[in-house]
Amino acid sequence: MKRKDYVSWDGYFMGIALLSAERSKDNNTQVGACIVGPDNKILSMGYNGMPTGCDDDRMPWERTGTPLDTKYMYVCHAELNAILNYSGGSLKGARIYTTLFPCNECTKAIIQSGIKEVIYYSDKYADSDSTIASKKMYDMVGVRYRPYQMEDKVLTLHI
Repeated sequence: MKRKDYVSWDGYFMGIALLSAERSKDNNTQVGACIVGPDNKILSMGYNGMPTGCDDDRMPWERTGTPLDTKYMYVCHAELNAILNYSGGSLKGARIYTTLFPCNECTKAIIQSGIKEVIYYSDKYADSDSTIASKKMYDMVGVRYRPYQMEDKVLTLHI
């Protein structure tokens, strides 16, 4: 008889997104994303961080200050990194697991890439203009979005 307490597909892919977030060097918010094809194969992953080649130690990580002295002008979000990291062709029909509901800029990239479903872990900025705009665009084009349903399972990694 097969095991019955194995991790679900959603749990598995959200776990990958959560693990990817651990690569982020942001001292406030770590976000991870995992893009999955219709056949449950991982296509790409990403986390929030500075663009390739930009020295993390020389870039600002602050949240407040003048725009050029904060991270916001520079950081690539996890969802965009996951889309850009994919080199296999079309993402049409894929779904993305992300630890934080995508901002409006990432939402545009998600829509343009053909991803059809967003599964998110946290929606802590639900009342922000960015998230409201994201949901409005998803609803307009038929991209499904839903919160990740926590499983009654604890996984521990020793790395």
